[in-house]
Amino acid sequence: MKEQQLTNQLKTRHISMISIGGIIGAGLFVGSGSVINATGPGAIVSYAVAGLLVIFLMRMLGEMATANPDSGSFSTYARQAIGPWAGYTVGWLYWFFWLIVIAIEATAGGAIMNQWVPAVPIWAWSLILTFLLTLTNIFSVKSFGEFEYWFAMIKVIAIVVFMLVGLAILFQWIPGTNSPGLSNLTGNGGFMPNGFSSVFVGVVTVIFSYFGAEIAAIAASESKDPVKSTTMAINSVVWRILIFYVGSVSILVMLLPWNSAELLTSPYVTMLKMAGIPGGAQIMNAVVLVAVLSCLNSALYTNSRMLYSLAKKGDAPKMLLKLNKHGVPVRAVWLSTVLAYVCAVFSFVSPDKLFLFLVNASGAIALLVYLAIAVSHLRLRKKAEREHIQLEMKMWLFPYITYAVIAGIGIILISMIFIDSMKSQLLLTLLITGGLILSFFFKKKRPVEEQESYKTAEQKILNS
Repeated sequence: MKEQQLTNQLKTRHISMISIGGIIGAGLFVGSGSVINATGPGAIVSYAVAGLLVIFLMRMLGEMATANPDSGSFSTYARQAIGPWAGYTVGWLYWFFWLIVIAIEATAGGAIMNQWVPAVPIWAWSLILTFLLTLTNIFSVKSFGEFEYWFAMIKVIAIVVFMLVGLAILFQWIPGTNSPGLSNLTGNGGFMPNGFSSVFVGVVTVIFSYFGAEIAAIAASESKDPVKSTTMAINSVVWRILIFYVGSVSILVMLLPWNSAELLTSPYVTMLKMAGIPGGAQIMNAVVLVAVLSCLNSALYTNSRMLYSLAKKGDAPKMLLKLNKHGVPVRAVWLSTVLAYVCAVFSFVSPDKLFLFLVNASGAIALLVYLAIAVSHLRLRKKAEREHIQLEMKMWLFPYITYAVIAGIGIILISMIFIDSMKSQLLLTLLITGGLILSFFFKKKRPVEEQESYKTAEQKILNS
């Protein structure tokens, strides 16, 4: 039987906007206020340091992705550099992470829609939104790309408008507004009112906000020109992080005192009120809904491609390799959708036990994926140099920055043990990781006859 392959329908503009949209989530619009409130004006440093780490990681990933575009991305590279167990573990961890994200975002989107149409319960809206975006993913990869392109475009326009409004207030371009100038940077206890330790804790918190930029490397494998698409997406990471995160957070810090209660509600709504723009809360709800839909769309896509890659490597059932006539791994998409909605149901029936366990268990996965990217890069780059392989994109100052990033991630992971709000997340993630590693070696040691029988059954299903 001829092996089916994913199609190459994504354009460079799709990949570019997917990479931009990947880091502009609800966390920026809603979560940035709580970080500023806990850290003070020093939150600017927290966002900049965490952003620098992610810039380096994406450069490493870009080097590997341009050399070997693959739907499994860093899972495939971990397999090549560290071993099959690492690829298996990283792939399933990443899939589990986005499964929980789908459940969280579906519930958040349902809550927003319920505010507008209260006759439909939140759980129903969650199901409707997830189902509709599943359909866009199933139709074709091009339809996913188009939807994500426009979702990302709306988010970019929204954050640019918010930043312009903020600058207009600061420079008193809007009549009747009072600019605080730079007073909020040094007033109320100074630039780091809670000490440098709070800035470091801010780095630990903020680095998770950037997770999603790596989706571009996965999507590039289905583009018409993977090398060009990946190069453009990775090269633009620097200015995206500087403008959208560091830039917007700097404006918020200057506009509002760090200890303002309004930061904990919605800093951007407060900013719109300061500018005299009516309906700020509804505008913000609409923007957050778009961010939620974008995240759902990307998560469904990413999950299905990771499952497809795992199945190609023999780490997931072969039946998930089945593609529809549009070249979409439809069974992988549906499996992720159904399981994600089961997780979403837990948020309604057992929010303080089952759902909380799942959320905490996925809490430190981003850092483990980042660590796998850095270690894989270190080994694959050394191998490429030994074999005199020419690379399209190279990491800066290799191997010094790579070692520094590995050390930085290690420090963040260790520090999570001493942060009460993060300790359980790290321990539960490590528990899940340990279970996956054990399952890999258990799977590997199954009797040969059992494996052959299983493969025969899978092949029959695949051919049906």
